[in-house]
Amino acid sequence: MPTTHLLYLHGFRSSPQSTKARTMAALVAARFPGVTWWCPQLPPSPREAMALVLQGIRHWPRATMAVMGSSLGGFYATAVAEQTGCKAVLLNPAVHPARDLARYIGEQTSWHDPQERFFFRPEYVDELRALHAGPLTHPERYLAILAQGDEVLDWREMHARYAATQITLLAGSNHALSDFDAQLDRVLAFLELAA
Repeated sequence: MPTTHLLYLHGFRSSPQSTKARTMAALVAARFPGVTWWCPQLPPSPREAMALVLQGIRHWPRATMAVMGSSLGGFYATAVAEQTGCKAVLLNPAVHPARDLARYIGEQTSWHDPQERFFFRPEYVDELRALHAGPLTHPERYLAILAQGDEVLDWREMHARYAATQITLLAGSNHALSDFDAQLDRVLAFLELAA
């Protein structure tokens, strides 16, 4: 069944202004105007972020919705996909964010607006631990796009976590997937967005 609703979840310190989020938003608007698109600004608290997302999609049709997530958003997207059974596209997804983000406790700046600051609290690490989805129940519903050139996350950890899914492994590239445009055909074929 074609995808009628698409959720996009950005990464840590990122926003709906990320290049990948804006690329997907423009693509959906231009080519798939009937698809419901939502890319919320996620709060720093993982618990609050997940509550916001689940509240926002509570009336979405589970059989025809999909989620995309980049980096920390990929971790959240996995949690959403496991709760709803929907398709998921993961772009360099964070695998162990509780471990990796523990060193970022304190004041942070937003990537797209350095004037915007937020505080990453110690309890957020525990909230991340609580959100870990465990083994994937439907790996065939996942597409993971992983860059071996990711300078932030270890592609081998991502590959191991999502080994049973459909994986596109890029030699080189980077954490931001600055060559994301080259992956759009693969993403669209997987998502099967409603015309």
